[in-house]
Amino acid sequence: MADIRVPKLNNNDTEYLVVEWLVEDGKPVQAGDPVAVLETSKAADELEAAEPGHLHHVAAAGTWVAPGAVLARIAPEAAPAPPAGADTPSGGADAPATGADAPATDAPALFGGADASTGGPVVTDPARARMAELGVTSAQVAALGLSVVRRADVERLAGSGPDNGPAAPAGTVSGPADGASGQGDATASGATDLDTTAGTHRLSRVQRAVARAVTTSHGTIPAAYTVVKFDVGPLLARTRGLSREVRRPVGLAELTVQAVAALHPAFPLFFASVDGDRAVLARAPRVGVTFDMGEGLYVPVVHDTGSLREIADTLMRYRLAATEGGFRERDLTGANIAVTLHTDADVTLAIPFVFPGTVCALAVTSPQPELVLGEDGTVTARTVANIGLAYDHRLINGRDAALFLAALRTELC
Repeated sequence: MADIRVPKLNNNDTEYLVVEWLVEDGKPVQAGDPVAVLETSKAADELEAAEPGHLHHVAAAGTWVAPGAVLARIAPEAAPAPPAGADTPSGGADAPATGADAPATDAPALFGGADASTGGPVVTDPARARMAELGVTSAQVAALGLSVVRRADVERLAGSGPDNGPAAPAGTVSGPADGASGQGDATASGATDLDTTAGTHRLSRVQRAVARAVTTSHGTIPAAYTVVKFDVGPLLARTRGLSREVRRPVGLAELTVQAVAALHPAFPLFFASVDGDRAVLARAPRVGVTFDMGEGLYVPVVHDTGSLREIADTLMRYRLAATEGGFRERDLTGANIAVTLHTDADVTLAIPFVFPGTVCALAVTSPQPELVLGEDGTVTARTVANIGLAYDHRLINGRDAALFLAALRTELC
């Protein structure tokens, strides 16, 4: 008997919704057959059977499951599966320890199943709800030619007018930020979503992902905020020489990522995640950095922080990807701390929300000129930036935050 365990689909999520089973309990499957649909804060993902046999459900549709939990079992015979929770999952190295007994919710059954009378596609209940909201008909959905129609398929269909091109093929997932970040994409946030007659504006898919992440953050993470003024003038003066040295653009973003990563050994809790009354420590710093190029806000992750050149190389590639919309899935997953960049010249203070699954988010505002009075009474100018830390108060206290920012100042300046 082989287990199908819930993979880590999105680093910012601690559980996923079992939207639907694509194979009935006890039915035979072949290796590679899609068996279930899980919904993360970003998208819906299909899980496949790794080997042939008879599929036995462990988690019910409409319940929440944690990464590492046993979702189903594949047995040689169509025998009843062991009851849920009979085998506590071990999970992966990064899997939160919520296990297979993640609490079920009161969520209604979300899967309506295939329309047996017509032989039509399987349409998830979220997709049916969106059909009703957007006025999409069953005939339009059937014309997609999909075996399973999900909410995202309906939304793409609703937006597939002559000016928007055809609906994306099945399985295509457009590139929202890492589950927790985004202000809208060029397509979804444009004029096509603004109904001035009705006085409404339909949120883009990216923005809905942001809304869910912000709601989760504010509803589950008791956050606090500390901000410190940094004299970044000498730092900025060094960037030109550093750019020549590593032959890559180096600015405040690159140096901040490097400095934050360097604090991982001394401040491991700032890179951890909360699991009940425990902190799950990260083995290495992985720094998410916000990119807002006017076509959506993304938070790709700098996984390799070993050298300034690696960091600069990665951020340069991400800037191009943000411009061209070319982020890969792995670019947007795996962050255990976030650096939010606020580059508008007039922004002097920004308070980020703590991304679900992380403990801290650092906000870096645009450098500003400031006049200061010297000890001898003379007035001089310097360049400052307000760098603040939003943190989960369950793990981090105000003193810890102040020490972290002081250490960051030492690293930077």
